[in-house]
Amino acid sequence: MLDTLTDPFAGEIGSRALVEVVLLGLVCGPLGAWVVLFRQSYAAESIAHAALPGLVLASLAGLPLLIGAAGGLATAAGAIAFAGRERNVEPDTAVAVVVTTLFGAGVLLGLSPEVPARLGDILFGDPLSVSWEEIAATGVLAAVVLASLASFHRRLVLTGFDSQAARSLGASPRRVELALLVMLAGATLVAVQALGNLLVVALLLAPGAAALRLARGLGAALALAAVLAVVAGISGLYASYYLELAAGASIALAAVATFALAALWPSLTGRRASP
Repeated sequence: MLDTLTDPFAGEIGSRALVEVVLLGLVCGPLGAWVVLFRQSYAAESIAHAALPGLVLASLAGLPLLIGAAGGLATAAGAIAFAGRERNVEPDTAVAVVVTTLFGAGVLLGLSPEVPARLGDILFGDPLSVSWEEIAATGVLAAVVLASLASFHRRLVLTGFDSQAARSLGASPRRVELALLVMLAGATLVAVQALGNLLVVALLLAPGAAALRLARGLGAALALAAVLAVVAGISGLYASYYLELAAGASIALAAVATFALAALWPSLTGRRASP
């Protein structure tokens, strides 16, 4: 029994993957809860997809792809926030226009035969391929995002639950939402090595949404979101090892399963879900 639990992480590859997914869960879970509370789920998916042109440009220029991802994510977050300032344009419309433009540009650039195979790993992810240097970078970025969440906690609470009161208390809703988008871009950059920018949204949103359904208070929901995201990451690694499935896809499916179980929990237990 003990061997069944430890075998997937006994080797160097498995141990690195374990550390990576734990770091990702700790940052993606709580941030995802805030993203859901602020109704920015579509922006989360869109920011990840909009990083494509930055990835392709970096690969064509021979630069580290994470640098390209950082540039693409920063551009996407800024463009979405800027487009959303136009009062005559609905936020979802602004996001759709920005993402469609950037993703289309990335597809056109990606048709170049000089784009290396490594781009596929960034798009779909592979936590089993991360190095200790990449894990160290993940740790630094995760610490920055978590520190930012802690720094903005009061303003996030004020803006998320009463934007009118937030203004009177000196918290600008627009600035807070922009900060959330920047943190979202940072978390996407953290997770893109392991999950790829096409699968990262599952770990970013599903555990957070599940925690909000199950927990009774905000603090409990943030903590539970981190736990669920870590559990999803580890469960995905187990599924990948024993079922011989792609690790990134397994983690994404495990993350989605947390929300499915949370949705079914009231029916299974006879209890009402948290509002």
